[in-house]
Amino acid sequence: MKAQNDQCEVSIINPKKISNAKKTLANEDFIGTSQLFKALSDPTRLKIAFALIEEQELCVCDVAEIIESSIATTSHHLRLLRKLGLAKYRKIGKQVFYSLDDDHVKQLVEIAFIHHKEAHQHVSN
Repeated sequence: MKAQNDQCEVSIINPKKISNAKKTLANEDFIGTSQLFKALSDPTRLKIAFALIEEQELCVCDVAEIIESSIATTSHHLRLLRKLGLAKYRKIGKQVFYSLDDDHVKQLVEIAFIHHKEAHQHVSN
């Protein structure tokens, strides 16, 4: 089978497109946004986010049971999600409940799963 050549075989530069793209890139926070994806790239944190989508709000103890982890490890993951603006918490007495920070986080996770399923089907066919 012949190898697919997915690289340009000539070097043609489009100055206008390059200039426009660079201007757009200069106005965005790539480091902060990449941290968001880095947090969700961990399978455990992605499980936590998915569980919070399904249940809207969960106690730290419940999250620990769901992901089959210690409360300390679970709390560490939840703190990171909170620090990056993906989750929020509220305390009632001695219990701490977590939920997703807003609907954008839910959309990111749901879209990622939809994309993965569609891409996997495409590759299988």
